[in-house]
Formats: sequence, structure tokens, C-alpha cells
Amino acid sequence: MDAEMRTDRTDRRENVKGIDYSNKDTFNWISVIRLPDFITEKDFAWAVQTATKKKKIDCSPAEFLTIDEGLCVQIMHQGSFDSEPATVALLEDYLKEQGYENNINEQRLHHEIYMSDARKVAPEKWKTVIRHPIKKV
Repeated sequence: MDAEMRTDRTDRRENVKGIDYSNKDTFNWISVIRLPDFITEKDFAWAVQTATKKKKIDCSPAEFLTIDEGLCVQIMHQGSFDSEPATVALLEDYLKEQGYENNINEQRLHHEIYMSDARKVAPEKWKTVIRHPIKKV
């Protein structure tokens, strides 16, 4: 019974509004590093300029980004990235039970926070916080 439930949850991944886990080639992503609150855009511009000059690499694509996530729900996923859809299905079930729905759109995005170093930890032990924006139904 448990295996059937997991299969069912995985098969429902297409129903997660805003994410098509079956077509990873179309994923569009950015890498974000949280900066301390005291870092300003001026500090960031200086760092980009200094790194470009000292390291002789083009850092101009780097952006100072402020994200206001609003109301969100998150879950800790343990395992490979390929097994995330089952965890996301659990998250979706929880949202429905609580009277909320996923609110992924152009401004409010799916976030993953990688807690494990994939170079040092076996895939089945990777920990990833999955965070989704939500809204009341």
C-alpha cells in the first residue's frame, strides 16, 4: 500500500502548477546567495568590479536582488533531486488540507535551499528545503 501511495504521488507531479518535473531541459533557474542585511547595492557593485579586475573574469551578469517572498510553505526533502516530486506532492496535499494553494508565477517562484554539499554527501542523504509561495483558496 505504501509503495502504491508513493507511485501515485510521483505520478501527480504534473499537477503542481508552475513546475513540470518531467521536462528538466526547460528549467530556468538562478543561483542566489543570501547576503547580510548590512550589504548595500554600492557594496555589491564594488565587489563585482573588484572580482572582475582581480580574477580577470566577467562578473557583470551578477545582480543585487531583493526578494520579498510573502506567504510561503516549505518542506525538507531528503534524497536525490529526481525524487523531489514525491515530496512536492506531500506539500501540495498539506496545502489543500489547510485551505491554501500553490501560487507559483512570474514574480513568486519555487525555491530550493541546498543544505548538503552534493560533492561530499551520497544522493540518498541530500537535504533540500523546498519552498513554495502560497495563497488562501
